[in-house]
Amino acid sequence: MKRLLLVGAGHANAQVLRSLADAPLPGVEVTVVTPNVLAPYSGMVPGWLSGAYDFSEICVDFGPLAAAAGAKIVVGELRELAPDQRRATLANGMTLDYDVLSLNVGSTLNPPDLSGKLVLSLRPLGRLRQSWETLLAEIANRPAESSFTVTAVGGGAAGVEALLGCLARLRALQPNREINGTLATRGETLLPGLAPGAVRAAHKTLTKAGVTVLLGSEFNDKIADESDLILWATGAQAHSWQRASGLALSERGFIRVDSELRSVSHPDVYAVGDCAEWDKPLPKAGVYAVRMGPFLARNLRASLGDGVSETYKPQRNFLVLLATGNHRAIASRGGWSAHGALLGRALWHWKDHIDRKFLNRFVFRASPKVAPHSQTERILEGQQ
Repeated sequence: MKRLLLVGAGHANAQVLRSLADAPLPGVEVTVVTPNVLAPYSGMVPGWLSGAYDFSEICVDFGPLAAAAGAKIVVGELRELAPDQRRATLANGMTLDYDVLSLNVGSTLNPPDLSGKLVLSLRPLGRLRQSWETLLAEIANRPAESSFTVTAVGGGAAGVEALLGCLARLRALQPNREINGTLATRGETLLPGLAPGAVRAAHKTLTKAGVTVLLGSEFNDKIADESDLILWATGAQAHSWQRASGLALSERGFIRVDSELRSVSHPDVYAVGDCAEWDKPLPKAGVYAVRMGPFLARNLRASLGDGVSETYKPQRNFLVLLATGNHRAIASRGGWSAHGALLGRALWHWKDHIDRKFLNRFVFRASPKVAPHSQTERILEGQQ
């Protein structure tokens, strides 16, 4: 019996399970490790922050999905990897051996310790729900007559979308409170890589939302002192266990992979999405994990003796639909952009359709012979 270990409930590992549900691999034991059975889809997180979606609407439910694929779920978090021994150790000390490993764990952020300030780190995604709901409850308990300033640190898509989404949500919840916005980035421009027209449209949208944009500005004590809520959306960082793993890493600590999505030092380890890095680094964007998914599924099969590996060629130009927190979006691809009041609403509906269609691929009804995910979670936690 061969052992396939999927660590992380990311977009690519979800597609691996979908593939196994469609065509099981006889003689292969599949285990999934995830801190949360409900895994948010990054493309819909800004809409959830703004209140456009309930949390359940933006998640892949790995309980029924894993059951359909014949996989076992272990609720836990990776803390140590020993690739020479083919062994993973979880935070609670549980060890899992494997023959083939797929890492789809995303990235993390390490915001500074800002005592007395409300801070929301936008990575890792799995912790966002509890953090955001806790912050909303705390904000609601503050005096409504006082003004409130939300500051996003980071000028990429995550910072812009999260700030606009949070402002929309807070203003809807507390319409009588003055809620201000600030965006601080050390970059000289917003949204690097997007079409100039899309960047101009984003600036216009931020201005209309009452946001002060600070370009070329390092986060400092003055910005912190003037902020009530800080959204930490700086560049993606590698998990601490990656540097101690023994895998070949990039200078930034991400796992170096080849064109077949395998570790360049340990070919029985595959890594995709934000935790991985090519010789020519790709932007840390969820679209790459989505597009790597089918290749990962086929190459894992090949590694387990079913089929032939395929080369993944990343698309350098792709469509970006930037959510602006008001049921509108800005489109960008290459040098082309689309935006505007009426068109922006149509773009939002288009984005919503694309996102829901992707999530619907992973919807399975829980089998009556399999415990619902909440029960499965409790059972597995009890075993750890």
